[in-house]
Formats: sequence, C-alpha cells, structure tokens
Amino acid sequence: MIKVGLLGAGRIGKVHARSIVADQRSQLLAVADINAPAAQQLAATCGAKARSAQEIIADPGIDAVLIATSTDTHAALIEAAVHAGKAVLCEKPVDLDLERALACQAVAAQAGRPVMIGFNRRFDPHFAALKRAFDAGDIGKGELLSITSFDPVPPPASYVKSSGGLFRDMAIHDLDMACWLFAALPVSVTALGASIIDPAIGAEGDVDTAVITLGFADGRMAVIKNSRRAAYGYDQRVELLGATGLLSVGNVLENTLTRITSAGAHSAKPEYFFLERYMQAYAAEWRAFIDAVTAGTDYPVTLQDGVNALALAQAATLSCHSGKTVQLDGGRPVSAARPPEGAHTAAEGEGIPASAARPPEGAPASA
Repeated sequence: MIKVGLLGAGRIGKVHARSIVADQRSQLLAVADINAPAAQQLAATCGAKARSAQEIIADPGIDAVLIATSTDTHAALIEAAVHAGKAVLCEKPVDLDLERALACQAVAAQAGRPVMIGFNRRFDPHFAALKRAFDAGDIGKGELLSITSFDPVPPPASYVKSSGGLFRDMAIHDLDMACWLFAALPVSVTALGASIIDPAIGAEGDVDTAVITLGFADGRMAVIKNSRRAAYGYDQRVELLGATGLLSVGNVLENTLTRITSAGAHSAKPEYFFLERYMQAYAAEWRAFIDAVTAGTDYPVTLQDGVNALALAQAATLSCHSGKTVQLDGGRPVSAARPPEGAHTAAEGEGIPASAARPPEGAPASA
C-alpha cells in the first residue's frame, strides 16, 4: 500500500483525491492547503488528516506526494519532496519560468529521484487509442497533426494575470500532446495570437485566441488551435493524417442520443469543461503513477517532458510577441524570419536555453 500526501485541496486537488482513494493500492493519509478549512474538509471526506505541506514531506511514513498547489510553488515542493525521498507526481507546469524549471530538474537529478508531471491528456482513453493505432502503423508515417482545444468560457482577468499566459497555461497541454504523438521535438515554432474575446485579457498582456504551427525535422507539421471561448462547450479534438489514412478523435458528448426528424438531426453538446471531459484521464494517470512506483519502472511522463513543453510554450510566446518564426536547435532559438512591418521585436537574448529541450525517451534521431 502506497501512503500518499496530497498538497493542494482546491478544485484539481479534489479530483486527485478521488483518484487516490479509488485505487486500492494507495491510501490518502494527509492533505495540505494554505486554506486550512479546505484541507480539513477534504481530509475529513477522505478519511485523512489535515497537515502542513512541510509535515507531510518530512513524514517518513508517507511514500508519495501529489502536488496540486499553485504553479509558483511547484518547483520548491518538488525539490523538497525529492530530497525527502518521496515519489512525486506534480501538476503541470513545473514552473512558469523556464530557468527555474531547469534548476528544479537539476535538483531532482542530483537527488536521484524521478518526478512525474501531470499531462493527463496522455491518459485519456480516446487519445491513448489514437496513439496506439498510430504507433501500430495503422496510417503509415504521420504527416500532419491537428489539435483543437477550445474552452467554453474565458477565465477572469485576475486568473490570466498569474497564469503565465495562454501558451504556458493552456496550450502547454497541446504542445506536449504533439511531442508525445510524434515522439519527437519540433525544430520550429510559429504562433499567432490575439485578444478578440475579452478586452480585459488583452489588457493583461495575454491573448485569448491563438494558432501554433510546429515544424519537425523530417517535414512533419502540427497545427494547434486554441480559444478561450466555445459557446457550445469544451471542444477537444485531434486529427492525424498519415501516408495511408487518417486517425481522429472527436468530442465526448454529454450523452449519445441523436434525434433525427424532418427538421434535421440534433445531438448533445460536448462535455462542459475539463473536469467532466478528463475525469477518466485523471484516474488513469494516477493508476499509471502507482504502477510505476510499485514496479520500480520509469514514469510514463517525466520531468524532462515538463521542461520540454514549457520550453515550447516559451518559444510560442516569443513568436507571438515578435511576429517571427522561432527556429530551435536543441531548444535554443537560432534564427527567425523577418517580422512584419511594425511588429514588436523580442528583447535580445530572450529565448530558450540549449539544455531545455531534449528528445523524449526513444525518440527518433531527427528530433
């Protein structure tokens, strides 16, 4: 039985608590949150105790910690947990600052403790089925990947202010998805974004609508479309065109009823938001983590994967702000196309450290 401490009792912490309790191989012993009543309430619901994060990490009777706190605390908690010898699953991103994420990675490596990052969409049964079919050669070589990710409603400007922006907060899932499906890292990133939904988001210096194009060394391409507003619900689709066919995953609907009359056909809307759409994925993610901890095998999503996705999010932010395509070499922008007339040019030296992006385990050399 893996004894677990949960750091974070907010919306996503409650989702993770459910997964921990549902797995018979794990036991939730303690919950921490800066909001003490929230920690106490969740702990009572799960038969656990409310304790401080420091107490949980220092407790030798706790084998693993799941970090679901605010992003600005992730790196420090990861470092403390690996020094204490804990198994760690941390929500994405590692940090909003790439240099801080790299420093955290170095600490974990020195401690000799692996860390799993919570890119839960890899564990969605529908996307996982697409990945298996692609890896099995069902459509030959992949050529063009299209990822659609639209939220139902935009977040408040107060959230945007601390989120790190659309590319680090929202698109980072899709950037990881593209790398995972192609088992490679891109060599170029081009991003176009605008604030066309909510002026308050633009006033905070962020965008609410964006398109990212990733170019890979062997010519493959991925296009990511992001919007903070889809009036009909949470739109999550993937299409992968290959040499011999197409693989696609559509939306998960609120129900499967289709009504067809002389007036036309009607079906339910997509699930409303991520909690509904990805509840199965969160549970599968936890099971995969426990599988690895109990068997002593590699984590299916690594700290390096988290650093890679953050590096790409930073490149997309740079591209969007500068109006230039960012060329990558081992993660470092090395050249850029001439920006449009009047476009803002990024500050000299703004970019991605060369050590930031390494190919995923087993990725082809072209990565």
